[in-house]
Amino acid sequence: MTQEELKSLFGSIGEIESCKLVRDKITGQSLGYGFVNYIDPKDAEKAINTLNGLRLQTKTIKVSYARPSSASIRDANLYVSGLPKTMTQKELEQLFSQYGRIITSRILVDQVTGISRGVGFIRFDKRIEAEEAIKGLNGQKPPGATEPITVKFANNPSQKTNQAILSQLYQSPNRRYPGPLAQQAQRFRLDNLLNMAYGVKSPISFSRFSPMTIDGMTSLAGINIPGHPGTGWCIFVYNLAPDADESILWQMFGPFGAVTNVKVIRDFNTNKCKGFGFVTMTNYDEAAMAIASLNGYRLGDRVLQVSFKTNKTHKA
Repeated sequence: MTQEELKSLFGSIGEIESCKLVRDKITGQSLGYGFVNYIDPKDAEKAINTLNGLRLQTKTIKVSYARPSSASIRDANLYVSGLPKTMTQKELEQLFSQYGRIITSRILVDQVTGISRGVGFIRFDKRIEAEEAIKGLNGQKPPGATEPITVKFANNPSQKTNQAILSQLYQSPNRRYPGPLAQQAQRFRLDNLLNMAYGVKSPISFSRFSPMTIDGMTSLAGINIPGHPGTGWCIFVYNLAPDADESILWQMFGPFGAVTNVKVIRDFNTNKCKGFGFVTMTNYDEAAMAIASLNGYRLGDRVLQVSFKTNKTHKA
């Protein structure tokens, strides 16, 4: 994700004073976190409420108020293995919460079966809390466990691994696609490589994306498609479930580029979704990529129809 994309995503909530994506000083690669400074404090609160927990490609993002950096909060991330396969994320947090305030936690699951791999991560507010958790829980048997668990400090992905992934990405034969669409392709391929390296995948999977789709889309570039009202490209999303809300549209379209607006059309009496909604994106190539990737996408038990909004489509 680029700094511009970070700015676009958070800029859709309110006016931004400054924005910074943190990168590795040597490789220049994103370290996966950044800072956004809003002009209005209410927009910062709104961004946390709207975007925290948002799924972007293979990641679930964490959005919270920034804390001043200090040695006391660095390296407070723990790697936990040997967990019972039945243990939930909530139970994992309950086990560790006695040692301090937990910032984030997760359990890794098998991509195919969805079953826990018995491995998790816990990030504490302070390093001293993480140290206490290691002392208290490493080699212990949690309730319901037959084997002791291992608790240690998590290693950051090594620079060597990052460089191997990047070299694989840039030697890919699929680099032949020109223009902004190629950047999209590279981002998705990098995600797949990161999946292989770290075994992390989100519940929303963009598995329908393929370089074939890009090749098909390049022929559309430059064609003036209805649905461009001057402020962005309006996309029509059909066959949404009655309980669908705006957050689902943010989650599905956010990874493809700058989204300025999402709207679920609801029944006036029941307030349930009427089965369709609209998404506005600023960039044509990104909107076209989103349509190519999400049209025919299965969300729950429904297959979505996604297209540029035409004048004949349902009016919002």
